[in-house]
Order: sequence, then C-alpha cells, then structure tokens
Amino acid sequence: MSDNIQIEQVKIDNLIPYINNSRTHGPIQVAQVAASISEFGFTNPVLIDSKNGIIAGHGRVMAAQKLNLEQVPCIRLSGLSDIQKKAYIIADNQLALNAEWNLEALQLEVEALADADFDLDMLGFDDEFLKDLFDDEEDQDPYSDGETGSMAENFGQPPFSVLDTRKGDWIERKKQWRNKISDDGQSRESVLDGLDSLNTGGRNMPTVSLLDPVMAELMVSWFGKRDGLAFDPFAGDTVFGFVAGYLGMAFKGIELREEQARLNQERCDKAELNCQYFNDSSENMDKYIDDESVDFVFSCPPYADLEKYSDDERDLSNMSHSDFFTIYKTILQKTFSKLKNNRFACIVMGEVRGKDGNYIGTIPKTIDIMESSGYQFYNEIVLVNSAGTLPLRAGKAMRASRKIGKMHQNIMIFVKGDPKIAAAELGDIQGKIDFDESEIG
Repeated sequence: MSDNIQIEQVKIDNLIPYINNSRTHGPIQVAQVAASISEFGFTNPVLIDSKNGIIAGHGRVMAAQKLNLEQVPCIRLSGLSDIQKKAYIIADNQLALNAEWNLEALQLEVEALADADFDLDMLGFDDEFLKDLFDDEEDQDPYSDGETGSMAENFGQPPFSVLDTRKGDWIERKKQWRNKISDDGQSRESVLDGLDSLNTGGRNMPTVSLLDPVMAELMVSWFGKRDGLAFDPFAGDTVFGFVAGYLGMAFKGIELREEQARLNQERCDKAELNCQYFNDSSENMDKYIDDESVDFVFSCPPYADLEKYSDDERDLSNMSHSDFFTIYKTILQKTFSKLKNNRFACIVMGEVRGKDGNYIGTIPKTIDIMESSGYQFYNEIVLVNSAGTLPLRAGKAMRASRKIGKMHQNIMIFVKGDPKIAAAELGDIQGKIDFDESEIG
C-alpha cells in the first residue's frame, strides 16, 4: 500500500459491495449515518480496492444513496491480498466495538449538546443508553429521572415544548382555578364565536377567550420569582394577575377598559392579593412601572382584530393590522427597560388570518419585535387546546381552501441577560400548590 494516501471521488454506481460482508446496516442506522453526513459532511472516506470493491464503508455508501449523492470520497488501498481484505473488513468493524467510553466525560459532552438543543439522535445512541447515562441509582434526582409523573409532581406539568390542555389533570386543575377566580368574562362587550377551544374549562358559559389559568400557573412557577413583581401590559381578564398574586408575586397590570380593570381589582382585593390594575393604554406604562423593577413580564396581547373587546379607538382590536403592529411594537419594546437584568418575559400569541385568508405573521413579528428590543428568544412552547367545535368546521374549510383547523397557541419565552444567572436568582421552582377545598367547592 502506498504511503501517499490520496482521496478520489468515485461514482456510487461504480462501487462494488463485498458480497460476504458480515456487518449488517439496518434502516435506522443508515438514516442516522445519513443525518450525520448532512450535518457534518462526508468526513470519513470509503475504503476501496483497485477494482472499486468496498473494503470499509458499506453503511456510508448506503447513507449516501439515501441522500441521492452521485459520488463519494474514497481511498484506494492497493497491495492487499484477498486474505488481508477479508481480515480487514472484519477487523475494521470489530475493533471499533472494542473501544470503551469514559462515561463521566461522555455525560458532560452530551449535556453540553443537549443544552445547545442539538439533535442527540445523530450521536447514534439508543434511548435506553442515554437514560442510563444520566441515571445515578445511588443518588437519583427525581427532577431528571425521565419519568413524567415525577416531573409533573415537581413542575406542575412535564417541562416539555408541548403542553396539552386536554389532559384530565389539566382540566381538573383548570376547574379549580376557575372556581377560585370567578372570572367568566362578564365584562366583555362582544365576543367571537368559535373560541371555545381556548377557554371554557368545562363550564356552560359564554364563548369568551379567557386565559388558561393552569398555563398561567406554570409560567409563573417556571419563569417568575416568588416575592418579585410581575407585569402585564395587556392585562385583560383577571386570570394572570390573580394567579401571580396567589403564587406569591406582586402584580401590576394595565388594562384599557375601565370596567375590566375595576372588576380585576375587585376580585384580587377580595382575595387579599398584592395586585394593582391601572386603567390606561400601556403606551403610558412609564407612569406606573419603574425601569428595572419587574421580575417577570407576561402578556397575552389581543390577537389583532380576531376578537373585539371595546369601541375605544385606542383598543388594538379596533385597528388595522398595520396600526396594530405599530402600537404593539411600541408597547412590547417598552417592557425591556422595565424588566430587571437576568429575567424572563413570556408572550402568548396565536396566528391571525387576514381578509385574504393568509396569516398576518403575528408570531414571527412578535419574535422580531422582542429581539430588536434586546431580548433573546429562549423557549418556544405549543399550547394544545381542546377541539371544541373544530371538527364541525375543519372539514368544510379543508375542502374549500385547504385551511388547517387551528387548535393551539404559541407561548414564546424571552430572556434579558443570562438565563443561567436568571435561573439561579429565581430560586427553586415552586411545585403545584394545594388548594383549600373549602375555598373552591
């Protein structure tokens, strides 16, 4: 074999697999190798003999075929006898298997990749190996043992990127909060039909888009700070302020509708919660909120003109989409100076269709607005809602215009500063609190 190794590009159609190759390559492994090639490039050339026979790299060639590559990099090994080639093919596969892992170092490396949201499937480990890698039986941590029940106990719900409001425990918890808060949307002057998938919690009530209290509880627990200050520039119904106050945060909210601000304040005062509602436009938040005084910004702003809340011309739901985004941007950008450093902000939003049937871009524009203010986009969460009357409407819409029935909202988490410092300063996550049954019965 020559000491001068040269890499040449060879057409896949010209390569000849070794007919007695004893190493198998299943579809899952081939898919993993293909994903690796897509991510990192073809970094490991195929070894071939003088007649284009494959000596090592059968799996890589199969992956290249899956990716529709026409040629692959090869190193031609000359001077090997038939016996040497047979031995090399076996040794090449087995010697790699004889290597062992430094599990402590591997765990640190895999944790770093997971923190960067890298797709761990590309590493080639199966789920059981990864679970065992992070499972210390002598000092097992229930927060990270991979059991959903344990995480639900400690975090209220498993902290995954999809939250399902249709689960039995979620529905029961929502009923408890609804009974405690007693906000059925009484102050709404008009509502939009078909929003029952966002709100009712099992009650027979008018179809009003009320904030989900369980979602509010999770956001306060995960990203808020006990004894800190929460601020909502679009305070709307009573739900978030009440939940934040009940979980130990002070709360300040701004609400344009006088009747709604008054009802919110009355409900929180009755429960003796440290909540303040100001009747004004949040463009004037400087009157009420000091700079760098807030520990958690949370808001579920109006979904443009999807639902009309009042006849006030300052109400975003009465504005054209262009004017909506102008005022919306001004308000969201102003929250940045109000939030302390190393703290989180949460915006709950859904996409809205314009008159032409196309989305107006509320989600990407929200992200752009927040990032242009100085926030970093940190977590995305999908809130799956109950279908409600959606099955009755989705089929007709699909046939007529190929519109998909929408049954989710987007929860976008932003951070100001360093998220690790923020997590340390926020303290331990508050698990699900127990309600006094006499108060909610």
